[in-house]
Order: sequence, then C-alpha cells, then structure tokens
Amino acid sequence: MRKDGMIFSRLARTFEKRKPPIPAAAPANTRIYAIGDVHGREDLLSELAVLIEADLGTAPSAVVTVFLGDYIDRGPRSASVVERLAARRFPTPIRTLRGNHEETMRQFLNDASILGDWRRYGGLETLHSYGVDVSQAIRGEGFELARASFLEVLPAEHRDFLEATELSITLGDYFFCHAGVRPGIALENQSPEDLLWIRDDFLRFDRPFGKIVVHGHTPVSVPEVKSNRINIDTGAFATSMLTCLVLEGGERRFLSAGRRD
Repeated sequence: MRKDGMIFSRLARTFEKRKPPIPAAAPANTRIYAIGDVHGREDLLSELAVLIEADLGTAPSAVVTVFLGDYIDRGPRSASVVERLAARRFPTPIRTLRGNHEETMRQFLNDASILGDWRRYGGLETLHSYGVDVSQAIRGEGFELARASFLEVLPAEHRDFLEATELSITLGDYFFCHAGVRPGIALENQSPEDLLWIRDDFLRFDRPFGKIVVHGHTPVSVPEVKSNRINIDTGAFATSMLTCLVLEGGERRFLSAGRRD
C-alpha cells in the first residue's frame, strides 16, 4: 500500500472511533415509564401514578412501567407500596426489579440476625409499617421475635411479589437494573450482587456498556444523564421527589412527583 493510503487508513480508523454513538431507542411503538427508588413513599407513588395516567393520552399501543427496586425501607408506608405493586394497581402494565433492600428483606425472612444490619438502613420502618412491634429491635434485641411477628402478618401475596422481582430487564437499547453493572462483563453475565449493590466501579466508568443502563440505588439531587447510563434515584424518602424517566423512540423526558423547587 502507498504511504498516503496508509495515512488515509489511519485517519479513517480515528474518525470511526470519534463518531458519536447512535442514539439509543426504545422498542418500536412502545412507551416505557421507568420509576426510581420509592422507599416507602406511597404518597409520591400515588401522585406519580396520576401523572402517568394523564400522560397516556398520547401513548402508542404498547406501554410498560419498569420499577427499579427499593420499594421498602426508610419511608413510612412500605407495606402500602408493596400492596399496590403486588396487586398491579397501576395505570399501565408493570415490571418490577429487585433492589438491595428487597433482597435484605428476603434474607431476613429466613435469618433473624439480618436485622442487625437491616435496622440501620430502614428495616425497622418497614416492619413498623406492617404492624410489627420494633421496640426491642430498636435496642438491638428481640430479632427472632421480630422475625416471627413479621412472618405472621406478611401477606402471602407480598412474599410472592418479592420472590417474583426481576434482577434486570432489557428493552430496546436500554438495560434496566437496580444498582448498576460491572464494567468489562457482558450485560447478560452480570452477577446478582453487582446488579443489586455495585456503586463506585460502575459510576466511575465512562465508556459504553453495550446498552444505556437505567438505574437507581445511588441518590442524586436531579436525574443524572450520562452517555452510558441514566440514574433516576432522586432520594424520595429524604427529598420528597420521586422521578420517572419516559422513553419512546429516541426521545427521553421526565415526570416528577413531589417537591418542585
């Protein structure tokens, strides 16, 4: 090959690397509503459901709402949130992901000692929302009694709901999970632990994952839109703001329930 041909080839490869990525898109004729971490704020979830119902007037034939997990803990009405989702009481069909808080609750059902950690990040609020006496657990005691009481009052439908939650969902050019993914691992091979718990290694990574990852888990003051991921956990339990990402075709927009300042 002539020298000028080699130079042109190198320039062409460089240009290919610098080309902007093809915009991500939802599946054809489909609107996706993705909702961030609810954390017991049934009031905000109800408000967001009203907003979504009003928004459906312009929707295509296929509509789905994806919940990103962490329905329980911290906020005051975890039991009510689970009841609503387990009953599919929502304006659209729904798919529900598992968050690390639901995973911890599942573990507690079989191991009372889990409450030692769970009570530090919202477990007592969840137990209280189901009518469980947590007065001993507050002092670090009576974990087995709290578990036994919880098993007595937890509706079978709620437990079935927890067991049926998904770890990830792929729709079009978007990959939905609770916490994030491990860089360098194919999306279909991600471990449950990373999908539920990962933070720093995922959040610092700025190269493509193969699809746009839509996630929660790490609270941000406003939705965080990066070239490779979108974070919609706006800390509902503390900020009184619950965020919904709307995806349709190549478009993205947001709905928000709660505080507007």
